[in-house]
Amino acid sequence: MKNFKPQAWMLPQPVLIIGTYNADGTPNAMNAAWGAQWDYHEIAISLGSHATTDNLNRCGEFTVAFATKDTLVAADYVGVESGRKQPDKIARTGWKSVKAENVNAPVFECFPMTLECRIKEKIHESETGFYLVAEIVNIVCDEKYLASDGKPDVEKMELITFDPIHNGYIVLGSRVGNAFHDGLALKK
Repeated sequence: MKNFKPQAWMLPQPVLIIGTYNADGTPNAMNAAWGAQWDYHEIAISLGSHATTDNLNRCGEFTVAFATKDTLVAADYVGVESGRKQPDKIARTGWKSVKAENVNAPVFECFPMTLECRIKEKIHESETGFYLVAEIVNIVCDEKYLASDGKPDVEKMELITFDPIHNGYIVLGSRVGNAFHDGLALKK
């Protein structure tokens, strides 16, 4: 075994696209990797100081989409380009959006699944950012990504994860087992 100093290597890290509206009503997005399920109907995201956090401070509603193999280039772009410096950031991605049905935020149509969220709590808020806990208000899924049971099919989506060790993106693979079932074989 080789030891490494503590780093942000919690794996896998989702590639989250946070959608908000700027003060002038134009859509904005940023790429965030440090997010996870917080509770059954809640998520948590660590955010620095960005145009997105300015928008969240003004309006506590937003969307979270999951980046895919097909959206990788533009998803990376909204992470490396500042909305404070590039006001037409979304136009450069080519993304089209519609207003979310349940929150005041954009849903970018190129993503297979999007969470509509509302801020529940900000933790350790400072000039450098905050930890955000948000309620999931609704989930929108493009019908072409539904399984035969009518629920989202994660394998069809080709979601990507962030590799913080080598600064890359990796496509999630195929199903290898059944949760809450396969381990039962050891209970005998």
